[in-house]
Amino acid sequence: MSLSIGIVGLPNVGKSTLFNALTKKSVPAENYPFCTIDPSVGIVPVPDDRLERLSKMSNSAKTVPAVVEFVDIAGLVKGAAEGEGLGNKFLQNIREVDAIAEMVRTFKDDDVIHVAGKVDPLSDIEVINLELVLADSETVTKRLSNLQKDVKRGDKAAVAEEEALKKVDEALKQGKLANTVELTEEEKKFVKGMHLLTMKPILYILNTSEAAENVADDVAARIPGAHVKIDPVFGTGLDSLITESYKLLNLITFFTTGEDESRAWTTKKDSTAPIAGTAIHNDFKDKFIRAEVIEQDKLLEAGSYAVAREKGWVRTEGRGYVVKDGDVIEFKV
Repeated sequence: MSLSIGIVGLPNVGKSTLFNALTKKSVPAENYPFCTIDPSVGIVPVPDDRLERLSKMSNSAKTVPAVVEFVDIAGLVKGAAEGEGLGNKFLQNIREVDAIAEMVRTFKDDDVIHVAGKVDPLSDIEVINLELVLADSETVTKRLSNLQKDVKRGDKAAVAEEEALKKVDEALKQGKLANTVELTEEEKKFVKGMHLLTMKPILYILNTSEAAENVADDVAARIPGAHVKIDPVFGTGLDSLITESYKLLNLITFFTTGEDESRAWTTKKDSTAPIAGTAIHNDFKDKFIRAEVIEQDKLLEAGSYAVAREKGWVRTEGRGYVVKDGDVIEFKV
């Protein structure tokens, strides 16, 4: 499953330093044929000691972690929504990722000029989010205009879509993110098709340093969403960033383990077994017969599949089984 997070921020906030620190932890691309090899894309393993323990138990010849794909996106400038700087390229790059990691500075350094002339993380967040809101507002306005002909002739789908988009439009006009709007499941389907920037989940990254720690703590208390503190120069906080990014994408991990390989597989939370199985091979969805499942901690406690089966800890599950984070699964197809 190829899902990506775009690292976004104003110039000189440390995006490239963070990206370089992350890519030093990257895994060989040949294990992940879905990835485009590009200097601005980093394939980073998700820290998970459960996988290491399973691999050791099975004496696996190969250990393959779950991964998160990070994309280094060009620095935003005020006016991006009107095409300032690399505005159009910046916005298009964000449309192509699944989630946004907004990076802001909390450190002061006279040798690193801040684009606004002063370090104000909350103001930076407002600038970035406003540009995303303005771009979305233009997208929604155009769509509402295009719907009018069908709305006037009473097309039910068009009327329902208009109602959903009007809710979003009102929020955007107030400077709010689209993901703050309460929508029904049906309305979410209409909005999803718009690929709005502010509907994407956002993780805020506070680029700190030892000297700025108190500033970061103060800012963190007022951040409008999930956040992590990192120091990309010294590499602190990177594991937390990777783990939180994985969660931000609403992903969970299940495992396969044996002498040949122990591997962490990625699937969306609440996926049924046949859907989760497509992470291994697309055919698993249609050819699924059953799955043999055991929680990783129970398998580790048993020390082997043989002992786990003797104890009756390995369960047989059908098509409707919802995969849990940490499951070890053998698919039968």
